[in-house]
Amino acid sequence: MGLTKTEIFTLEQNQISSIAKVFGHPARVAILQHLFKIDSCICGDLVDEIGLAQPTISQHLKELKKIGLIKGNITGTSICYCIDKENWSNMKTTLTAFLDQDLDDSNTCC
Repeated sequence: MGLTKTEIFTLEQNQISSIAKVFGHPARVAILQHLFKIDSCICGDLVDEIGLAQPTISQHLKELKKIGLIKGNITGTSICYCIDKENWSNMKTTLTAFLDQDLDDSNTCC
């Protein structure tokens, strides 16, 4: 298996790539939308809400937590998840700066 060579790219380039990867699955987008809609921590009804098996939901939550968009707190035998507001704000700033890049109208290619 080849190396990804992420170390040759900037921190910002790696962050944007990680965010894009997480947003690349509709289940993760649905989870984030649900967390925003309820505007509180959720402990267990994601299976019913999203319609996927518990292990699948858990894997998606793991990916969202890995890049810091959500955080989890242990309550009894379950983990409750919510949006990490500070990291969400940082992600928005990073993506906005990237997406707000524009080409000069005088640039002619092809």
